Amino acid sequence: MIFRYMLISAMFLTAGQALALDCGSETEPCKIASGEYHIAVPAGWQGGPAVMYLHGYGSTGSKIIRNKRFVGRFTERGYAVIAPTALPWHQNKPTDWAVRDGWNTYPRADVRFFRDVMADAAVHAQVDPERVLLSGFSRGGSMVWEVACLAPDFAHAYAPVSGGFWLPATEDCIGPVHMLHTHGFADKLVPLEGRTWHNDEFDVTVSQADIWEGLKLWRRENECPNNAVKHDVKDGNWRKRWSCGQGSLELVLHKRGHTLPKNWTSIVLDWFENLDR
Repeated sequence: MIFRYMLISAMFLTAGQALALDCGSETEPCKIASGEYHIAVPAGWQGGPAVMYLHGYGSTGSKIIRNKRFVGRFTERGYAVIAPTALPWHQNKPTDWAVRDGWNTYPRADVRFFRDVMADAAVHAQVDPERVLLSGFSRGGSMVWEVACLAPDFAHAYAPVSGGFWLPATEDCIGPVHMLHTHGFADKLVPLEGRTWHNDEFDVTVSQADIWEGLKLWRRENECPNNAVKHDVKDGNWRKRWSCGQGSLELVLHKRGHTLPKNWTSIVLDWFENLDR
């Protein structure tokens, strides 16, 4: 159905004519039944690949799109940027994603929501659903792990940053994926080793899972040996690549904390574009 609508809409777009969007700007989200998203496209956009980027805890898709410098690094290389907005995890609480962390308070099935967003973007903005990179930061990064585990067919590849599984962590995923995980060696908010704390208001204890244990699961899902086959140290980043029977797996560590390395966009897009070569 998505592809039929794309073909119909393409009939009205003559060669060389840029696609004009009627929603998705900083102030005017694209609204669908299950939520809303923002989108930015390259100049002269006629359809193509996209990065869906999931914001961190308490943020919005609008804030992502307003970050012109960040978004521009993708659009300058020919990618649309899709930024969905999470829902408040409880009444009068900040936005959050449906990460499995021992709570049952989240009001939406986000995997279904992301599929709805992609279906709408395919029709509305001629995004190619076969060339989608799913990425996200912090809790958004954790949600990327969740989607990769529960719906590996959703995106062509996954690039989470500073977020992984939460406890009780899954012990099995549906299938292999292409994944490049990025993390700060000095991250104290989401430490590589995980952490636990108690929420006094709701009297619940929550725990971030150990990133190393999560990578072990992905090695198993992707049929990778324990030891990486390639190690690089460049521009302040430490990078490991495993040789896998299915999918692919890479880890980028940088010396900073809960943030992105300065050259992250280039690292991720270069990796994404070389997956099928």
